[in-house]
Amino acid sequence: MSIPPGPFAGPFPGPFTGRTVTELARDLRDGRATSVDLVERALGAVAALDPALNAFVTVDAAGALQAARRADAELAGGTDRGPLHGVPVAVKDLIMVAGLPATMGSRHFAGYVPDADAECVARLRAAGAIIVGKTTTHEFAYGPTGDRSATGPSRNPWDPARMSGGSSGGSAAAVAAGIVPLAVGTDTGGSVRIPAALCGVAGFKPAYGAIPTDGVFPLSRSLDHVGVLAGDHESCLIAHRRLSGDAGHPRDGAGGVRVAWLDPAELCDGDSRVTAAVRAVAGAAEEVRLPEGAAEELRETYAAIQSCETAAVHAERLAGAPELFDPEVLERLRVASDVPGWRYVRAVEARARLAGAAGALFAGHDVLALPTVPITAPPIDSRETEVEGRTVAVRPALLALTSPWNVLGLPALTVPVGTVDGLPVGLQLVCRPGHEPLLFEAAARMTGADGG
Repeated sequence: MSIPPGPFAGPFPGPFTGRTVTELARDLRDGRATSVDLVERALGAVAALDPALNAFVTVDAAGALQAARRADAELAGGTDRGPLHGVPVAVKDLIMVAGLPATMGSRHFAGYVPDADAECVARLRAAGAIIVGKTTTHEFAYGPTGDRSATGPSRNPWDPARMSGGSSGGSAAAVAAGIVPLAVGTDTGGSVRIPAALCGVAGFKPAYGAIPTDGVFPLSRSLDHVGVLAGDHESCLIAHRRLSGDAGHPRDGAGGVRVAWLDPAELCDGDSRVTAAVRAVAGAAEEVRLPEGAAEELRETYAAIQSCETAAVHAERLAGAPELFDPEVLERLRVASDVPGWRYVRAVEARARLAGAAGALFAGHDVLALPTVPITAPPIDSRETEVEGRTVAVRPALLALTSPWNVLGLPALTVPVGTVDGLPVGLQLVCRPGHEPLLFEAAARMTGADGG
């Protein structure tokens, strides 16, 4: 594989760079484009750009063009399925798409082809979206770096020598390079938001259970979320509403969104320049703090729940064919298998207690703001990185600011807010379930873009 010498020149060369779902929907209805046009552009971008990025595992050119022709015929005949109708999308290779291989990034599933769509894919099709292919995932989604897969690492469009983040790294890279305007991923500890932040796109993890996980290969069932990635937050909101069945509700009451700043230093060691860049965009919000000891308890709770649930999913594969796992993933699974059951029981009890304590963070506030990831994208395969003269462990740093909201099941959105050393930085916004309109309103205000 040929890797370009250094970062792609911005703006990225893909046909959907800077194009929103709303703009594409308008083009389709005003006759400036057809769905076949859009799909052909996406397929051309895969051919031109994916050899450097490895964002895609499978491309379904014939199926996508057939679906696009059907979408065009429906629109011409007066059937309009909504803003995703005729728009090309990509789906993480952990989510079942009938008739397309689903490898889960692992040799364990070489040759596996499901015969039914995941529920979220069925909803995409019902909304008229066109699935052009499946995107690279960290093996079994068990890692935030995106560089452990049977088909190789997905690469960051800002610099292909750097990691895309994971586990939905292929989805983030495909959107960031402008290959597709929208992609679907999964998020267990940050696997939508981490790669979105590292690749400079928007990513949304809804409240737990908001989008069904039926037909999605599990990592940790009580932490898994289906989420969406796009170039802008409004496109994420449009896709979320179609996937969750939420028609959206106007804001009640008047006044601005009340935003509080959560100091990331409470949760991890990171790059002060990243924090400063994010804080500058978030504005002079009042600071709030986690209850004493909550940060460490959230980390321990997340680790215990994910370890035990993941070990249960893979027990038979671990016993019967351990050699088929990537060595790093295998070692993590063996460590996870040694976590005693009593720790899991206590972690489940702690999660309920922490959810109550976290509610106090929203007393007098609607939205929490903090960085999505406290560092910029490290080089592929690195497990330690230098940050302002300190050595920082990569995996814990990537997860530190995103995993608490999986434990608590809270909606969380990341939006790009600039760069540090030429690499993207993400602002993360968190709210209570049912308050998602405020989340997107805050994102629109902070980024100077109209919200959806």
